[in-house]
Amino acid sequence: MDLAFRDRFMLLWDRFFTGAELPITFAYTDEEPDVNGSAKTRSEHRCLMADLNRVRRGVPLRLNANAIGCFGGKRYAGFNMELMPNFEYFLSCGIPGKLEGERYKKSPELVKAFMADMPDFRAPKKAMVFKRWDTLEAPDQPEVVIFFATPDVLSGLFTLCGFDEPDRHAVLAPFGAGCATIITYPYLEIGMDRPKGILGMFDVSARPFVPENTLSFALPIAKFAGMVENMEESFLTTGSWERVLKRMRRTE
Repeated sequence: MDLAFRDRFMLLWDRFFTGAELPITFAYTDEEPDVNGSAKTRSEHRCLMADLNRVRRGVPLRLNANAIGCFGGKRYAGFNMELMPNFEYFLSCGIPGKLEGERYKKSPELVKAFMADMPDFRAPKKAMVFKRWDTLEAPDQPEVVIFFATPDVLSGLFTLCGFDEPDRHAVLAPFGAGCATIITYPYLEIGMDRPKGILGMFDVSARPFVPENTLSFALPIAKFAGMVENMEESFLTTGSWERVLKRMRRTE
């Protein structure tokens, strides 16, 4: 990690997004969590978003498949490709007397079609480490940057993401679990000719684990670096943004 870049972003973030929460990052690694590591093995169901709240408070977190207590979290982190039995019913109408459905899709057939179109994603290494931006150190090589942000902050990130793009779809909001929108989708943008920003946290099941008026915005580190370089020549220097920033400062 280029520490000069780390610190420069924090100065620009404080200038243009005063008081807004710093982003977190993740990278895949072959270093497994040790017995006294930051994540204990969990056998109970637990949304990955609950664990990431610690990272947002500045506590680094290293996870492998055994440390993620949700079958969806394991899958969308790329550690397990298997689906739970009757997943097409779980995501839709359920099975009376056997399985409660989440009713996020109208029918099991729609779920099957959705999953058939879902990109195949497998973790490139054995584990992953999450860190808040200000806790990054020289050896760290973050691959994806994740913001948890309010609408005003998101408006700035959204517009900055498209600042140097001709495509009106510089930001995507794909359907998926909360962890898919901060891990799978942005990671798959790495290496793309024109990587997209991913707007997420619309997952109703994950919403209780983030504050109200908060969504996520995630993108590959290379795209993020370009956004940082553009900050001082973008709309962030205009009176229009200053009016938004004044409101953000009042609500700190």
